[in-house]
Amino acid sequence: MKGFYGKLLSIDLTDQLFDEIAIEEEVLKQYLGVKGLGAYLLNKYNPPQVPPLDQANNLIFSTGPTAGSKVWGSSRYGVFTKSPLTGFFSESYSGGKVPEAIDAAGYDAVMIHGISKVPVVLSIEPGQVVFNNAEDLWGKDTFETEALIKDRYVDKDKIFKKSGVLAIGPAAENGVCFGIIQNDNWHCAGRTGAGTVMASKKIKGILFQGSKKREYHDEKALKSFVKHIAQEGKDHPAVKAYKSMGTSQMVKVLNNNKAFPTQYWSKGYFDKWENISADALHTQCNVTPTGCSKCFMSCGRQTTILKGRHKGMTLEGPEYETIYAFGGLCMVDSIEEIAFFHVLCDRLGMDTITAGNLCAFAIEASKQGKIDLDIDYGDVIGIEKLLHMIAKRQGPGEILAHGIKHAAKQWNLEDIAVHAKGLEPAGYDPRVFKGMGLAYGVSDRGACHLRTTFYKPELAGISPMDKLEGKAEILIDFEDRLTIFDTMVLCRFFRDFYTWEELAVMIHSLTGLKSDKTSLQEKAGNIAQEIRKFNVQEGLTSDDDRLSKGLFRELTDTKARLTHEEYEFMLAEYYEIRGWAG
Repeated sequence: MKGFYGKLLSIDLTDQLFDEIAIEEEVLKQYLGVKGLGAYLLNKYNPPQVPPLDQANNLIFSTGPTAGSKVWGSSRYGVFTKSPLTGFFSESYSGGKVPEAIDAAGYDAVMIHGISKVPVVLSIEPGQVVFNNAEDLWGKDTFETEALIKDRYVDKDKIFKKSGVLAIGPAAENGVCFGIIQNDNWHCAGRTGAGTVMASKKIKGILFQGSKKREYHDEKALKSFVKHIAQEGKDHPAVKAYKSMGTSQMVKVLNNNKAFPTQYWSKGYFDKWENISADALHTQCNVTPTGCSKCFMSCGRQTTILKGRHKGMTLEGPEYETIYAFGGLCMVDSIEEIAFFHVLCDRLGMDTITAGNLCAFAIEASKQGKIDLDIDYGDVIGIEKLLHMIAKRQGPGEILAHGIKHAAKQWNLEDIAVHAKGLEPAGYDPRVFKGMGLAYGVSDRGACHLRTTFYKPELAGISPMDKLEGKAEILIDFEDRLTIFDTMVLCRFFRDFYTWEELAVMIHSLTGLKSDKTSLQEKAGNIAQEIRKFNVQEGLTSDDDRLSKGLFRELTDTKARLTHEEYEFMLAEYYEIRGWAG
């Protein structure tokens, strides 16, 4: 079968050993790649109920059959482990240019276990792993780390065609449970704490180098497919929207729908949203569209701040989720300040969605007299100080560093805490987007918007927001198709282009495997079962598929609400289709 290397690189950090293990073709046929393969490997090699920061918890990096191809939206990698934030299945994905270097090393997956005696930078090449001492890099931020690794270890003779670096920051080193893995400065495998697992193994960074390329089944058909998708995207409204405004366009959309989480999930509308909108970003800052390799979306924003205390600062971003987390939840009404928080979190190596949620939660805890902390909504100096406290695990930051479930329990605020499986949601309020409530609850990694991106069919009227009957069926169709995206691995923003039928054409030209919607849905269902198996082994019950109490509160401004009865109706329908016990 084409499209795969058929090899797993296993790395033992404790004894500084590595080994190449053949991956059976039947495994690749069944799981296709990245997400499915990651779940399969975790089930096969992780000891049951191993603590996330234990040396036996495996950290797995993977690229899929599309990685070295010219398929649009395919410059992505996935990382899989047991989450230190949730205790369940951890998956995260990142784009940029580095995924192509990971793929060029010549493995379908790289699996790392053990703990190094000293901090290291791993240099991974075809057939070779070098364990470089990195004691002097420990404590440095992600940007400086990435630059130093490139300067020291990238092949100067240009033997390899591709090279790229993954790095972590001080927050992960200090055991903050939502540490990120960063590449290309601004791209992050951000959610569920994979960076913290990497830090626990004393890996400061990983350099991938290589010139390997996958063999494909039908290069002519693949070239035709890529050309066809480019033509489809040429004048597509979604492409024009992403190029012109990026994800920040969603600030207006969500506020117009009164579903923009505000004042720590108590309101659905921010009356100063225009100050943090796409228009504000593009008129008050110098912004140039940018994109990952092999992408015509250009959703990224290369931004330079033109005024205020951060004048001259440059970044790629901020994305919608960072704007919602700090702008809505924390009620910061300056796009420049939100951009600064984006940079600060990236440098420290923390997930901005979780960090913004926790800052807003701490503000609420302070206002309710639960903690002694001088901070308020919109207080940019107080929020900045708190982010440093979290990264260093100082004061209230020590509690917050363990995540929302821990903080809510410690401060007796479980009635208002917002999460599913211990992961905080993205910026789509399920009291309006009710299908997003189900999406958050049943997502295998916790409250995730990307497993289904179900706000899209709800906005489009494919599944009207308040119509509950049949919602789970539509959600599963989106969830299954995007599971195939994550096995290949493909960017979410190409969901309008890669229908079930297009995916079947793509997979056949890459691998030779013949498929259709029914067979691909079966593969996606098998992957869902594989992850469910892992999560149940780690202690998951049906209660973990339910939302926290905070999301069943009525919004104070619009009175919108999601009732327990509504949620249970959707969940029962979902379970019935999946064949899961309630």
